[in-house]
Amino acid sequence: MTDQATRAAGPVPSPQRAVRDVPDVPKEPVFTTQDLNIHYGDFHAVTDVSMEFGKNEITALIGPSGCGKSTVLRCLNRMNDLIPTARVSGEVRYHGIELYGPKIDPIEVRRRIGMVFQKANPFPKSIYDNIAYGPRVTGMKVDSMDDLVEQTLRRAALWDEVKDKLKQNAYGLSGGQQQRLCIARAIATNPDVVLMDEPCSALDPIATLRIEELMAELRESYTIIIVTHNMQQAARVSDRTAFFTVKVNETTGDRTGGLVEFDRTTTIFENPSDQRTEGYISGRFG
Repeated sequence: MTDQATRAAGPVPSPQRAVRDVPDVPKEPVFTTQDLNIHYGDFHAVTDVSMEFGKNEITALIGPSGCGKSTVLRCLNRMNDLIPTARVSGEVRYHGIELYGPKIDPIEVRRRIGMVFQKANPFPKSIYDNIAYGPRVTGMKVDSMDDLVEQTLRRAALWDEVKDKLKQNAYGLSGGQQQRLCIARAIATNPDVVLMDEPCSALDPIATLRIEELMAELRESYTIIIVTHNMQQAARVSDRTAFFTVKVNETTGDRTGGLVEFDRTTTIFENPSDQRTEGYISGRFG
């Protein structure tokens, strides 16, 4: 089910979580970007993004299609390295360390910074082996793989639903269960950050609620950054929200994404400082 269909089906209840006191700026930035620019060959995809992502916070990236929010997200664990024409300039610092430094191992980066994609993509393996895959491949020291699988599935609020079918193929799970399995797989290697690229866009309202409740729980242990086209979702789950938009080159027609405004979610949705943000949130464009 698409976001549009989900909205048509009615509002999703807010996840039950305590109201959080979010400071004006993050007290402990996990990521800091400064004048981040991203190119694909000669195409300038994203321009001059400067942000700070706080520890144990949920940050939502919103904006119209093509504004660069997913491109920025993929920069944070060097997924763009897998695209031959991609080029990143400016600073991306992770706990103060330049993420694109010459001695940085991208594989280690992706172990510390997990990712969940828009479409659930479990491996064609058993539920058990989906969770065990990351620890095995990375050589993670584990006293008991059985215990790790159980603990991880419990953290992903999936254990009670799958504990009697761990050896069954993950493709037999429902869409919402598959997405929670992918979240479990992402946290099995004990990362510091979990990136989520529209994790609920293909889910029905009930499955969406389960994922949102899970995000609220996981935030106590992880920093979460989510891209979403669903503004109601951003308002429900995030502590801070960044609004991106698109600038169109009138000569070439090229569309370059850029950050318009970044603030506490309550400020972005109740009192934005830029008229473009207000216009997007109110539905006047985008």
